[in-house]
Amino acid sequence: MKKVFLPRTLSELWSCLEDEPNALPYMGGTDLLVRYDARGDVLPALVCLERIADLQGISADNGIIRIGAATTLARILDDAVVRKDLPVLTQAIRVLGSPIVRNMGTIGGNIGRASPAGDTLPPLYALGAEVELISPSGSRSLAVGDLIAGPGRTRLEWGEIIAAVRIVKPVSSAFQRYEKVGHRNALACSLVSMAAVIGVGGDGKVETASLAWGSVGPTVVTCPAAVKVLLGRKLDMETLEEAAGAVRDAVAPIDDVRADARYRRTVAGNLLLRLAAGA
Repeated sequence: MKKVFLPRTLSELWSCLEDEPNALPYMGGTDLLVRYDARGDVLPALVCLERIADLQGISADNGIIRIGAATTLARILDDAVVRKDLPVLTQAIRVLGSPIVRNMGTIGGNIGRASPAGDTLPPLYALGAEVELISPSGSRSLAVGDLIAGPGRTRLEWGEIIAAVRIVKPVSSAFQRYEKVGHRNALACSLVSMAAVIGVGGDGKVETASLAWGSVGPTVVTCPAAVKVLLGRKLDMETLEEAAGAVRDAVAPIDDVRADARYRRTVAGNLLLRLAAGA
């Protein structure tokens, strides 16, 4: 490894990147450092973003919850606003890694890793999250799904970093659920995961629905066909069985050492059926 830079302000960060254009910005490093060590590669110069105050913290204003990219997963899990208004996200973080990983890992790092098995991604897709991106030349916002280009790939431009995640607070009556299947109950990489944010009216019928699955495609998979089945109907087993069939048709899992495609496709649909018990 050549150098490690520890900027404390954005201006210091931009100076670091100007001096070291090939340096790799990172947050947390829970995946990055292990990955380089496993491959035996020599780490490039690194720029640690964790000490930059502008990338930290959680705020809520005018119905929008903003989470700084360098905010640790443990801090998000402990935040009362997030626990109350975004339970689907806290449910996902609660089963992400171990306490040590959650104390080091950040939401920006989990997004930027762009792993199909990333635990925070399905909830962020289902919540319609936007990502704030900044660079020395300015800022822009993208839907999280537009940022992710493929496994391990984003549409970040050179010199651009993830600054924050913005989420419009769902209505209080929305039903939120995260489900995950892994080989273990803890410290498990997701074989299949699902996030659901569903608005149900006073008559018990679905008014809005947002669904997202992880580990069943090169990026998080959404299923408009399943949403169409749910709208205007009650979340009973008959409705969910029909929607689950649409999900199994929509996902595109692969065979790997952890599970085969057929298993993942079956489980993707079955996770939707679990909503019947909690709706």
